Amino acid sequence: MPLQFADRLNNVETSAIRELFKLLGKPGIISFAGGFPDSAMFDVEGLREASQRALTEEPGGALQYGATEGYEPLRTQLAHFMQSKGVKDIDPTGLIVTTGSQQALDLLGKTMISPGDKVIVEGPTFLATIQCFRLYGADLVSAPIDANGVQTDKLEELIKQHKPKLVYLIPTFGNPSGATLSRERRIKVLELAAKYQTLVVEDDPYGDLYFGEAPPPSILALSSEVPGSREWIAHCGSMSKVLSPGLRVGWIIGQPELLAKATMCKQFSDAHTSTFAQATAAQYLKSGRMPATLAKVRQAYGERAQAMGEALKRELGDAIEFTQPKGGLFFWARLTGAGGKVKDAGELAKRAIEKGVAFVPGAPFFAKEPDLSTLRLSFATAGIELIDEGVRRLARGIAS
Repeated sequence: MPLQFADRLNNVETSAIRELFKLLGKPGIISFAGGFPDSAMFDVEGLREASQRALTEEPGGALQYGATEGYEPLRTQLAHFMQSKGVKDIDPTGLIVTTGSQQALDLLGKTMISPGDKVIVEGPTFLATIQCFRLYGADLVSAPIDANGVQTDKLEELIKQHKPKLVYLIPTFGNPSGATLSRERRIKVLELAAKYQTLVVEDDPYGDLYFGEAPPPSILALSSEVPGSREWIAHCGSMSKVLSPGLRVGWIIGQPELLAKATMCKQFSDAHTSTFAQATAAQYLKSGRMPATLAKVRQAYGERAQAMGEALKRELGDAIEFTQPKGGLFFWARLTGAGGKVKDAGELAKRAIEKGVAFVPGAPFFAKEPDLSTLRLSFATAGIELIDEGVRRLARGIAS
């Protein structure tokens, strides 16, 4: 007899990105596919010192079981970190530590979503969020976005129509769109949250990765300007893109009742995030090395983004449309089909692999009505020479 799996698995399928990675073993392939930070950017010496201090100063706390809510010194450092980014009235008890922001999303799914609940997401949005929320039975509704993020007039119409359990946004350098929600629209989102008493989940793994002018303050930071909105905001943060994904350190900030329920669910999942990782992250933040680390990665990623934008214009011309990203890790582009060239990104992905370059077609990032001409390109892990060569290979794929 075959195994009888849970019905909830009928709502999800294997990640298209993970499946694509199986094709990347070809020697010499240049990958623009992954959403990874560049391992060369990791502050190895700083992390080594932080881990040594963790073992020297409080070995029991670093190596023993810990509180589900998180290692207290790390919660304190994260509260300071968020205060430095304009979040007022935050203290260590106002957040819980999660095993990466991926677990934060899973905990929100567990605590908030019942089968059949409406959940509004951006179109496009983070693929793992689509899969996670569908696993818990969410009926996903797509809100349209443009270069300034989610279109708040359309969002309000969808909230009124569907009365969603929650709204999920990546307002700063979104994955995959790269879009950044304007300050005006952030205020409007807060007004909608308070007016309709709808939970807004702000996922912010990329907000510190800006290349020039800093983006607007987070929705959470701006909540002090809209009375009654703070209790309707859940903010997810992560150290993965700015320090190290291997630490698996993320966090949720939200109202006490939500954090209590999330903590309960986390107890069933992993008891607590690695105390050694948490102690290392706490010591690193305490050391004061983060500003220099951020400056380094901003410069490197900014140069690579500039190089990719120039190469795409030079090599692909009017066959592709995109907005130059101002931060984050991604280009979001659309094939135009100009000159009879390929317009289906899925077809181009197959050709590109044959030419020795990989990217992710955009269709899986849409919960509904995918745009088959879209694609996501990551510039994070390739140097400028590889970016230039990879885009040349992509151009040959379009022309073939």
